[in-house]
Amino acid sequence: MAWIKRNLFFTIGGVIALLLLGAAGFYVYKGWNHNRAAWDSLQEGYNSLQTAYNQKPSASAENIEAAKEQEKQIEDWIAQAKAHFTPVAPIPNPPDGVVTTEALAGSLRKTIRDMQNEAKDANVALPPDYSFSFAAERNLVTFAPNSLNPLAAHLGEVKALCEILFDAKVNALDGIQREIVSDNDTTGPQSDYLADKTTPAGDAAVKTPYMVTFRCFSSDLANVLSKMASSEHCFIIKGINVTPASASAGPTDQNGNGGAPAANMPVAGNGGLQTVLDEQLLRVTMAVEMVKLTK
Repeated sequence: MAWIKRNLFFTIGGVIALLLLGAAGFYVYKGWNHNRAAWDSLQEGYNSLQTAYNQKPSASAENIEAAKEQEKQIEDWIAQAKAHFTPVAPIPNPPDGVVTTEALAGSLRKTIRDMQNEAKDANVALPPDYSFSFAAERNLVTFAPNSLNPLAAHLGEVKALCEILFDAKVNALDGIQREIVSDNDTTGPQSDYLADKTTPAGDAAVKTPYMVTFRCFSSDLANVLSKMASSEHCFIIKGINVTPASASAGPTDQNGNGGAPAANMPVAGNGGLQTVLDEQLLRVTMAVEMVKLTK
């Protein structure tokens, strides 16, 4: 004890040095553990890389190049597929995309008139003064809020659908139905509308429902299906119901003419005997979805 008193500063210095050595040893130990963990992580990464190189096919330069080529082929296929998803232009289709009340009112009446004339030229019968599901809006000069662009989009799509039917030379268009997109629709004939709504089709598209009812012969129906399949727009037929239609049950056109030509018409055969065409007129109800890309 006397020695410690005589060498107090030396004793204190020794204790401090001992503590510092302990602390240094502790930090060295921690650093060694950290380095060991880092080494283990590096070794694990190296082993994973080695495993990738040893796989068949391996991640060689040749296989990487092949993967890039396959990725390019997929991108090319997507670009080609998009050609069948060309969006139908709305009516009207202003450059800035903002449809005005005046433009829609004028375009709606003109488009209905144009479709009536197209049906007449194609000898396709329509219900009297048919409005193609736009009876509620046909004579309006103002429209419900937030309905201008949806109505313009539907008008364009309805016209695209009708043009396929007219081009296929069906005998008669009995009606077309669409979803309700405007408060104005509630004032129109409910036979113009569907309960179904536009829904997502995956992450990059939406599908809008329509229902068309028309009369035709089997060859005309095949023509309709073919034209929908080859269209630049994506029409998906979700369901189809075909029943016999009486020759006298067709609608009358704008001029009051019957729309369904008579079946079983006799024609003269080469040998003087009568040949009867026994093809029956059909009434077709078809559920169609218009698929539109959103990306």
